[in-house]
Amino acid sequence: MKSLKVLIADDDRVLSQLLSARLTAKGWTVQAAYDAMQAVMFAMRLMPDAIVLDVHMPGGTGIAALKQLKASAKTSQIPVLVLSGSIDAAEAEGLRALGASQFVFKPVDPNMLHDMLVQLVTRSVDE
Repeated sequence: MKSLKVLIADDDRVLSQLLSARLTAKGWTVQAAYDAMQAVMFAMRLMPDAIVLDVHMPGGTGIAALKQLKASAKTSQIPVLVLSGSIDAAEAEGLRALGASQFVFKPVDPNMLHDMLVQLVTRSVDE
């Protein structure tokens, strides 16, 4: 089985490193981005199997990055799991309407995140 690629876009470097280490240990190839513009550029270049995207980042918001990713024919089908520690349920639904596949509140359990990513990637392959 090929190694699945995930882009983790979060300006919290400690969280990014923690998630990267846990996902790498489970066989994922991980790329980290630390701002919204970098996230979009890396996604276009790497074409990951899934993206973990923080809402609040420098270089534009995660919301703007999500809009760009879903507007591009190249990246529109990549499942995006959105993370945030400061958004309410209504805003989470708005993110789903913009194309987010899943929404998770911080702090996130790395094992739960792994399981959610596997489900998202499996679902996108089946569709």
